[in-house]
Amino acid sequence: MTSSTIPGNDFALAIHGGAGTILRSKMTPEREAAYHAGLRRALEAGRIVLADGGSALDAATAAVMALEDEPLFNAGRGAVYTSAGKQEMDAAVMDGRDRAAGAVAGICGPRNPILAARAVMEHSGHVLLIGESAMEFCRRQGLAFEEPSYFFTEQRWQALQETLAMRRSGAEDLDESRKHGTVGAVARDRNGNLAAATSTGGMTAKAPGRVGDSPVFGAGTWADNETCAISATGHGEIFIRYAAAHEIASRMRYAGQSLDQAAHAVVIDMLAPAGGSGGIIAVDRAGNVSLPFNCSGMYRGVVKGNGRLLTGIYDEPLVDFQIVGK
Repeated sequence: MTSSTIPGNDFALAIHGGAGTILRSKMTPEREAAYHAGLRRALEAGRIVLADGGSALDAATAAVMALEDEPLFNAGRGAVYTSAGKQEMDAAVMDGRDRAAGAVAGICGPRNPILAARAVMEHSGHVLLIGESAMEFCRRQGLAFEEPSYFFTEQRWQALQETLAMRRSGAEDLDESRKHGTVGAVARDRNGNLAAATSTGGMTAKAPGRVGDSPVFGAGTWADNETCAISATGHGEIFIRYAAAHEIASRMRYAGQSLDQAAHAVVIDMLAPAGGSGGIIAVDRAGNVSLPFNCSGMYRGVVKGNGRLLTGIYDEPLVDFQIVGK
């Protein structure tokens, strides 16, 4: 279990590529390097926006798009399969300035589901659209679509087969990397505004129609300039039942807890005992970042105004790979 706070008052961006990482015993140096590289690409995509004076919302969206385009992570191109062998993706965005929010659930086709969520926020009178109606809305908005072959990865397909085989044999699936898979970003821009974005393919072999915490505001996604922005990854049913993201914000607002105190209390002391394996990334109004998780690891990264791209996977200090131009 870990929790790290990184203070600062310039812009800040934190990302995650899901909790429940590949076990160390199964992680090769090449694959570990690929995960770090994918996280750095997403950090850089968001950093460029923030360094140029862009909004937290644009930065979080850009970072999540980069993660959706990376097949290593369970969102967009790397989404897992339902028990019926289909892909059903969920995504959400929230703007801390006015709590504007948009989400989609149970879709497959838009290249970047996070853009579908943002279109709901900006071009509809609703907060959440699902299934075929959400798909039709995306078509009307002119979003880029891809064929099913674009979203196919052999790794995800084999993970489905292994999970189904275990179910038939009565064995329990203890592999966290098949249970938790989400990408997300939270940001604070130079104007002090916060935003959060989350996208996921869900859980391997989930029941068709299952929706997790990612598009449920207050559970897996939250942003409010007065407190914090949060994106969660983990056992979505538990995160929903405990309103995890909103619980963290409420502890800050009403109990006067710091971001790290509130995040640690919820992830470690509340969710873990309830079976809510996973973690969150969070940034507060001052630019402090907290990254607690209660499982084997969480693909994660942070960048601030100094340009240092920090990434990590397991319960260890983040790795400083490079410093880029401000």
